[in-house]
Amino acid sequence: MAKVAFIGLGVMGYPMAGHLAHRGHKVTVYNRTQDKAEKWVAEHGGRHAPTPERAAEGAEFVFCCVGNDEDLRSVTLGRGGAFKGIAPGAIFIDNTTASAEIARELAHEAHAHRFCFLDAPVSGGQAGAEKGQLTVMVGGEPKVFEKARPVIECYAKMVGLMGPVGSGQLTKMVNQICIAGLVQGLSEGINFAQKAGLDVEKVIDVISKGAAQSWQMENRWKTMTEDHYDHGFAVDWMRKDLAICLDEAKTNGALLPVTALVDQFYGEVQAMGGKRWDTSSLMKRLQRFK
Repeated sequence: MAKVAFIGLGVMGYPMAGHLAHRGHKVTVYNRTQDKAEKWVAEHGGRHAPTPERAAEGAEFVFCCVGNDEDLRSVTLGRGGAFKGIAPGAIFIDNTTASAEIARELAHEAHAHRFCFLDAPVSGGQAGAEKGQLTVMVGGEPKVFEKARPVIECYAKMVGLMGPVGSGQLTKMVNQICIAGLVQGLSEGINFAQKAGLDVEKVIDVISKGAAQSWQMENRWKTMTEDHYDHGFAVDWMRKDLAICLDEAKTNGALLPVTALVDQFYGEVQAMGGKRWDTSSLMKRLQRFK
């Protein structure tokens, strides 16, 4: 079993770190809010550290799951940052959904200090994290990936190497682009069914067996019809992700007209008070129009 550090105990990181501990790894955690770190240790064992640097000291694998590029730069390169404590030969595995640019920047810093870096954003949401059933999209060198893969699999159902550093983040962007259009389409379909006087449950039961089937349909149609959005992946976080996608598209020349439109719709949901609502709350926006 490995000596592991985990930085960031949010709705994703908390259960992910728990799975590492339950598989027998020796886990040291760091969280900006110490109370949460203490709670995690009481629940899962291990220990907590006062800084990312202290958490990373002596670890073979250092995991990180924070909010955005700025947070990531702070916990790695800032005062008391993890990169000051990582030993040569260790592997830093970043599960944050961030830009490909910062992944390459941190990989360069890691190389200069003789340790390894993988960008490894995840998909599957809070439920996937709690069940240890996340999909992990990894960018980095094949030899480093193969060394880290058995440890990453502690919280994953699928782990794939997508290419060099940055490829994991680029793949996560593809994931979010697909989800954005899909959730809007599902919202429109359910709203249409309701306006047409159809039994939505019967409609979903039939079309979910055909080409329209999706994870969002299976897991969100009922809460959407019940006007329940206090769960899942927050609109604020989705807009952060879509901003990354739209910025990257400016660089690579990809056209994202639907993604840009759905991002605007999410802005309207935020204005309705839905910053922390699940992304399926696009349905609520449609229901404003009678």
